Amino acid sequence: MNFFTKDDKSAFEAITAAQFIAFAPIVFQATKSLRDLGILAAVEESRTIGLTLEEIYTKLKLSEYGVRVLLEAGLGIGLVVKNQDKYTITKTGLFILNDRMTNVNMDFTNDVCYEGMFSLTDSIKQGKPTGLKVLGDWPTVYEGLAHLPKPIQDSWFAFDHYYSDGSFDQALAELFKRKPKHILDIGGNTGKFTMKCLNYDADVKMTMFDLPGQLAMAKENIAKTPFADRVNYHPINILDDANRFPKGADAIWMSQFLDCFSEDEIVSILKRCHEAIAEDGSIYIMETFWDRQKFRPGAFSLQMTSLYFTNIANGNSQMYDSAVFNRLIDRAGFKVVEQIDNVGISHTIQVCKKK
Repeated sequence: MNFFTKDDKSAFEAITAAQFIAFAPIVFQATKSLRDLGILAAVEESRTIGLTLEEIYTKLKLSEYGVRVLLEAGLGIGLVVKNQDKYTITKTGLFILNDRMTNVNMDFTNDVCYEGMFSLTDSIKQGKPTGLKVLGDWPTVYEGLAHLPKPIQDSWFAFDHYYSDGSFDQALAELFKRKPKHILDIGGNTGKFTMKCLNYDADVKMTMFDLPGQLAMAKENIAKTPFADRVNYHPINILDDANRFPKGADAIWMSQFLDCFSEDEIVSILKRCHEAIAEDGSIYIMETFWDRQKFRPGAFSLQMTSLYFTNIANGNSQMYDSAVFNRLIDRAGFKVVEQIDNVGISHTIQVCKKK
């Protein structure tokens, strides 16, 4: 992956990018308005014929002025083009309108991150998620997840699940290659992966670790399935080093979990996994490492998501570079025995054993 090894823009391309950055908050909100007000959809429906300004504002029952300023912004952003007096949608506009990943990212950015991100510099200086106060009064976002207003909560879970859900089928195949009998699902969230494991193997037993609020949601979901008798729930504040993990499981699964913690916290969690796991057991870590992405947009999305952790989630974690992460695994007494890249959209699975 050599996306970031050289500066290959011309001076004109560089100053164009600089202006885009300078107006980026306005670019974002204008794009969201074009999407949410139905303007992009109206233009798309005209196909290659296009619509005039008057046809658009009349159809949508919006003011001429409002539609005009947004469409002119859309020209500069690259969402629409104008030939004579008719607007047609661009490829970028089509992605904004129809691409699931783009919309998940946009809603997450708007609902969870946007307002709080104004204080990013303070978060960097203080090592605290100073933007979180916009959402609520919690030490980290995770304590507040169960209490967020529904639109914000929906955007958070849509973002989280979009990237993980597409990885589950391949992840299950990797996890069950070694035929585990008892799996600890640490950071099990709403119980989606636990339920998939229970459905995949009729004999496997699961123990879910998470904060009480998340486990309550998971328990409610799993109670509706025929698998409830094969699940144990272990509410835990994993940041408390005194909280040890129950012993005896032959597999520990952590998906999009360790990126929620600082380097020292990750080592602490992994050391407690080391104490708990059977001697010949395996630790499965599924993460989105920005340096393991096939395409530059994937790496970019993860680098930007890191700043959500800095400013909103907890103030001290990120989407890691795999080289940084591997040093933490080594410090905790594990070695990576297998690494599977390109799982789902953007994930890597690391299979770890005791050294």
